[in-house]
Amino acid sequence: MPFSLFLAFKYLKPKRTVTSVVTLISVVGVVLGVAIIIIVRAVMTGFGDMWQEKILDFKPHITIRAIGGAVIQDSQRICRQMEQVEGVVAASPSLETRVLVENRRRVVAPLLIGVDPERAGNILKLGRISAGTFDVRGDSVVIGLDLAAELGITVGDELLVYSPMNLVSEDEVYFPERLILTGIYESGQRDFDSGFVITSLTVARDLMGMDSGVYSIHLKTLKPADHEHFNKVVNEVDKLLPGYMVRTWQEIDRQLFNALAVEKNMMVILLMFITVVAIFCVTNTLIVLTVQKTDEIGLLKALGFSSRQVMGAFVIHGWIQCLAGTLLGIGTAFLVLYNLQSLVELLAKLGVEVFPKNVYGLSQIPWRVVPSELFDVSWSVILFCTFASFLPAWRASRKDPVAALRKE
Repeated sequence: MPFSLFLAFKYLKPKRTVTSVVTLISVVGVVLGVAIIIIVRAVMTGFGDMWQEKILDFKPHITIRAIGGAVIQDSQRICRQMEQVEGVVAASPSLETRVLVENRRRVVAPLLIGVDPERAGNILKLGRISAGTFDVRGDSVVIGLDLAAELGITVGDELLVYSPMNLVSEDEVYFPERLILTGIYESGQRDFDSGFVITSLTVARDLMGMDSGVYSIHLKTLKPADHEHFNKVVNEVDKLLPGYMVRTWQEIDRQLFNALAVEKNMMVILLMFITVVAIFCVTNTLIVLTVQKTDEIGLLKALGFSSRQVMGAFVIHGWIQCLAGTLLGIGTAFLVLYNLQSLVELLAKLGVEVFPKNVYGLSQIPWRVVPSELFDVSWSVILFCTFASFLPAWRASRKDPVAALRKE
């Protein structure tokens, strides 16, 4: 075993001294710093994944609109044409408009989506149907769990839907549509469970005062998260429909994902200060150790051991602390993440609600550890700790053996 490594392990051996206690505190600091960063990054990544999954299930992957907002009259032909494109798994015409919905004098303003009843099952993935069935034929309507609770309505009840055209038309009056609730879905995302009403194209056209046509065509693709594959599909659709505007889910929800990315980066930068504090603890431990071992350092140098060997011993000492803290931090992070939901539920029982659905819009805390991010955290902490060990190690190696022994 090299001398520097032997000496580092010798100094790490617990001896019930102040130095041993300070060393333990330094390692615990690194453990907490690494664990917190990994947990935060995993949760933020999980947020992005879950929102992306729910957006891709609920919303279209590609939206086709006529240039200038004109009505698309040949929607069925376009849908059949799009279904022939490799990578497109479903296509459906759609009408979307903001409406007022009333039940027992309770009024809300969700977004109404009119879809083709024969194609609706392929284009909309609503999650779990908590009551009734997903049926939008005729005067049927399907709404989310939170919207149903807000209106105080159950399957089989009627609700009134008021047309927005009454606000823009001075000469015509549009009577409200009386629709029957046939299904209540639960996607696990509050915005989707409270902000949408799904019905047939016929009902949507009646509310909009239209005899035919739609405003948009929605497409679902096979691999929307695979950028290379998805871009090929988008380019093919764009090529087949030169007179239409083609928008992807990344463009429509860009703000949300950009905000998540910025928030994640800012949280990591702020939490890195915890690790920096832990690294300073490692430096302080080495400073205390070099002061206490002044006589030993002088003796070693008097016996002919080089400054490089002495310096290497203290650098390795700090490096081992960081390595141990990093490995234990990774283990602690995974332990917390695998029991995260249980911890949240326990805190909720104690009256501390740390993850309310009405704030975050999700029913449970998502998380995913990205191996590359785990590697980045690990090597950066070990690298910073190694650099932080150089100053006290360099000062120890520069001690004059005569002065050090005379001090003893």
